[in-house]
Amino acid sequence: MKVLVTGIGGGGHGEQIFKALNLAPTRYDIIAADMNPVSKGLAEAKKGYLLPPASHSSYIDAVLKLCRQENIQVVFHGSEPELKALSQNRHVFAEVGIFLPINSGPVIDMCLNKARTFERLERNGFHVPRWAKMTADSQNSSLKGFPLPAVIKPSLGGGGSFNVFLAQTEKELVWFTEYLLGFCDEVVVQEYVGTPDDEYTVGVLCDLDGQLINSIALKRYILSSLSNKVRIPNLTSRKDLGPVLAISSGLSQGEMGRFPAVTGKCEQIALSLGSRGPLNIQCRLVKGKVYVFEINPRFSGTTSLRAMMGFNEPDILIRKHLLGENIHAHFSYREAVILRGLNEVVVDKTRPFAEARFL
Repeated sequence: MKVLVTGIGGGGHGEQIFKALNLAPTRYDIIAADMNPVSKGLAEAKKGYLLPPASHSSYIDAVLKLCRQENIQVVFHGSEPELKALSQNRHVFAEVGIFLPINSGPVIDMCLNKARTFERLERNGFHVPRWAKMTADSQNSSLKGFPLPAVIKPSLGGGGSFNVFLAQTEKELVWFTEYLLGFCDEVVVQEYVGTPDDEYTVGVLCDLDGQLINSIALKRYILSSLSNKVRIPNLTSRKDLGPVLAISSGLSQGEMGRFPAVTGKCEQIALSLGSRGPLNIQCRLVKGKVYVFEINPRFSGTTSLRAMMGFNEPDILIRKHLLGENIHAHFSYREAVILRGLNEVVVDKTRPFAEARFL
């Protein structure tokens, strides 16, 4: 089966999908694509192409041209801009018989807007940290008395901990918020809850008809240099938060397993949102309650780690929907600690980088 993975450059979830498919018991002929010719993923793939950015008017036509040229049967996105573009044009791919293993349009649109996500979770009775939405028209006085420490980040888009800040004083809170509003339309401010030892990233996989398949959690180790974006001493009076405050970098490692107290609640959340496909929930377990601080409506930065445990989400969706296999709900998988490092790829500079072709 020929499969296209876009956004294959190192570090994103495109690379994770590529790794997971290579770990699958099913044999796949994987074609890689990226918008950047200097791409680690293209260097590792057997065959690669260069695509325009997802924001470009020719992006969808270029992907369809590539699919026709290589007889592609399945397309996996490797970045959120591509996810949005593919979601908005899913009917075009359906018309030519190409499988897009992505969530429903409403779920994608909602989860890429953090404020809308938190409103929905609260309305459905789930726990989220105290939060506020800020815009250019908001008054700084509305942040007065907001519980500290606090996390400040853009409301639209997500993943990778880009432009995420941690404030311990009111002055820092106002400054970081104003800074982000300089180039973001909306910003969310969240109360920082729990300790670094309380953090989980949870994958809940439903089929494209909305039936729950399974869930898996990674109890994150975020205090290593690779796995945190922010790590600072706790200078507040909140001793219950521990001596160190930290925000994950998105390069997750740690203990992979079922953790039913967390995955059970996350399964309820996924079903309440009407998830159809992959869903990744970021949360902390505080005094027995799961507090959600972000939901990504896509494959995760830990997709290949899950595949190493026998929870291979890209392969499962293909086997379920294209190969007609019966996937048993809550199938068993391995539980273990997974640690990450760095690896390098050497490319001979005398040859075109990964011999990628422009479309």
